[in-house]
Amino acid sequence: MAMKRSLGASAVACAAVFSSAAYAQASADDANKSNNPLNLAPSFNLQDYYTPSLFGVSGHTNDLLLRPTVPVGPIGPIGVPQIFRATVPISTRPDPSGGYNTGLGDINLFDIFLLSQSEVQIGVGPLITMPTATDPSLGTGKWQGGLAAVAVNATPAHLLGALVQWQHSFAGQSERPTTQSLTAQPFAIFNLPGGWYIRSTGIWTFDLQHGTYYIPVGLGGGKAWKSGSTIYNAFIEPQYSVAHSGAGVPQVTIFAGLNMTFGK
Repeated sequence: MAMKRSLGASAVACAAVFSSAAYAQASADDANKSNNPLNLAPSFNLQDYYTPSLFGVSGHTNDLLLRPTVPVGPIGPIGVPQIFRATVPISTRPDPSGGYNTGLGDINLFDIFLLSQSEVQIGVGPLITMPTATDPSLGTGKWQGGLAAVAVNATPAHLLGALVQWQHSFAGQSERPTTQSLTAQPFAIFNLPGGWYIRSTGIWTFDLQHGTYYIPVGLGGGKAWKSGSTIYNAFIEPQYSVAHSGAGVPQVTIFAGLNMTFGK
């Protein structure tokens, strides 16, 4: 099921790219807006991480992510804009008793305060992860809280930056273990003519509670185009973990998606 879903998401993304000729050409600025997590425009992203190969164990995993983003403000005493982002995962994991479990994972929310809009944009804010998983294999069973920080440098030639998130469990099912994790996503996107671009956006993931980690490096491409005031952005990016510790962490991942950024 995960394989079919991943291939379906990739096919949708690729089909969208090759049918984009019917739409207006996108500029490098349009591509940057669509790829920038600090862009002050509402968006909806459909992204899929399919992992056909895990270190030390057989099986595969899949995470289909639904990601709406809503900018707010500045309002009231808060003198800077905010960016709310939700991540709703539909996940597939091996079942310890055999087969696979597919269902809703743990929903993550963060609220980024955009502190700087100069040459380097900087945003910081709180995050929370809710234990919404429909099966124990799909989530932690814990409420988690923490911080997110983003830095972005955008030019006509590239979009460079990083998104860092730290979180620690503070409530939830007492029989489930305490959680503490850190993720760092350095991203490098190099713009080409016609809305095309080359990308590398692997998420380095560290389980601080158990000492496991994996560091993927990706190389892929995508294309942005416009229809009216909406920017569409389809991409695919194979990733390989160049360093890891622990069994069951991803070895090879195919990351594909379609981002939609809505104009004002």
